[in-house]
Amino acid sequence: MGIEIEHQPCVELSKVAVSETHGENSPYFAGWKAYDENPYDEFTNPSGVIQMGLAENQVSFDLLEKYLEEHPEASTWGKGASGFRENALFQDYHGLKSFRSAMASFMEQIRGGRAKFDPQRIVLTAGATAANELLTFILANPGDALLVPTPYYPGFDRDLRWRTGVNIIPIHCDSSNNFQITREALEAAYKDAEAMNTKVRGVLITNPSNPLGVAIQRSVLEDILDFVIQKNIHLVSDEIYSGSVFSSSEFVSVAEILEARQYRDAERVHIVYSLSKDLGLPGFRVGTIYSYNDKVVTTARRMSSFTLISSQTQHLLACMLSDKKFTENYIRTNRERLRKRYQMIIDGLRSAGIECLKGNAGLFCWMNLSPLLEKPTREGELEIWNAILHEVKLNISPGSSCYCSEPGWFRVCFANMSEQTLEIALKRIRDFMGRIRTERI
Repeated sequence: MGIEIEHQPCVELSKVAVSETHGENSPYFAGWKAYDENPYDEFTNPSGVIQMGLAENQVSFDLLEKYLEEHPEASTWGKGASGFRENALFQDYHGLKSFRSAMASFMEQIRGGRAKFDPQRIVLTAGATAANELLTFILANPGDALLVPTPYYPGFDRDLRWRTGVNIIPIHCDSSNNFQITREALEAAYKDAEAMNTKVRGVLITNPSNPLGVAIQRSVLEDILDFVIQKNIHLVSDEIYSGSVFSSSEFVSVAEILEARQYRDAERVHIVYSLSKDLGLPGFRVGTIYSYNDKVVTTARRMSSFTLISSQTQHLLACMLSDKKFTENYIRTNRERLRKRYQMIIDGLRSAGIECLKGNAGLFCWMNLSPLLEKPTREGELEIWNAILHEVKLNISPGSSCYCSEPGWFRVCFANMSEQTLEIALKRIRDFMGRIRTERI
């Protein structure tokens, strides 16, 4: 850490500071470290680690760059010195009205106009990470629990547990029904919590799923909503990949279900969204909470003081998202490009003898390497992962880091690189599979 301190002080720190619940020791983050130490570069380091553990959307970045070239006023102040003064002094934690309206409209567009969003109910946060943590603080007390379907995003340990003191109790899903959430699995998780004398405050889902890359079916959403109503608990629907579904008709938002039910019991439902995935802007740190509960909206807005988005960022994105010609073209083109890239990796893996769960969304596929495991255990899975990371030089995420109950599944990202780099990654996998077959003859 820069300046070395000869003797570390023995002064006590808080429980949060010394907690192990951040999840930093997971293979998920270890893979990132291996990449950071030896990153692939086509010219300067062609034998380096290719990053396939980062769900980042770069396939449509050229569209964003073109928009800014054609609309320089969006990234400047537009009104000159007076515009600079207006934005530099702006500090209302409600956020710019123009940006909240543009976000509401964009969220409606992504859902094909099948759901409506009121800008007054949008709370702005510095990314979905902050949105999920903020909601957890509001909905649960330390020691309480959220039920989360497995496999789930490894970062939820940090987002939902680390600072809040809230527990995650898994809703175990498996490949027998393509990892769909069932009423039986929901009830089993709830009983697990009761057995631990832990109060359940809500269910949190990702729709489309990270890491599965699949949108949740309408009938399953109906079941989940009925379950939380019966138990009198909350439902958080993390929909940050809603615009990355390959076809708009394949995605159903919980907002559509509520609208069809005339918003009965809507006060227990909260939606998280972000521009990090669909628009490919993780560095801008733009997230939102959309709640149907007035008290949650009020409290979230107060708490958002700790996680504001700069007015400059809001101004730029308000301009961009208010341009319907741009957003319509972006949404359509981005879906097409993601579908093409998904098919490219699925075909490439299949040519190597590897199958994946059938997906329809997201920036990754859910790859099945269970036939390679010498033993169907977590240890067996991590042996394969270790070989792929250090010998094949690909960083992929093992299913165990996503709390998958079945060893041998891996999340593989495909949208954070060029097609040329993806081709190189697929060749490395084919060579790896060829070596394994030769060794086992």
